[in-house]
Amino acid sequence: MNLIIMQAKVMIAPIDSFYKKAEEDAMINATHTSLYFALYYWWKQGNYISPFGINRDKIMNLAKISSRKTFNKCMRVLHDAGYIKYIPSYNPEISSIVCLMHIS
Repeated sequence: MNLIIMQAKVMIAPIDSFYKKAEEDAMINATHTSLYFALYYWWKQGNYISPFGINRDKIMNLAKISSRKTFNKCMRVLHDAGYIKYIPSYNPEISSIVCLMHIS
């Protein structure tokens, strides 16, 4: 298989698997979806390196989330449901770590 096609499949795989699972998951709403795609965009901007560090304020802005409580709740739901691996940092000088999970 062409290397470019294989790379494209790897880059698109998280979106495909997210939608396949989210379609059946009653816990996932528009805010979760927006947050997931903000994380996907951040991962893409980091050249698809995983795991990756996030800036909460920038992710919240990308996802159009204005409340930290909503952000934290949605991150917890995405993590607990297996869409992402999330290691929060409680130190403002250290990034939280995220990994987009392959969902089967």
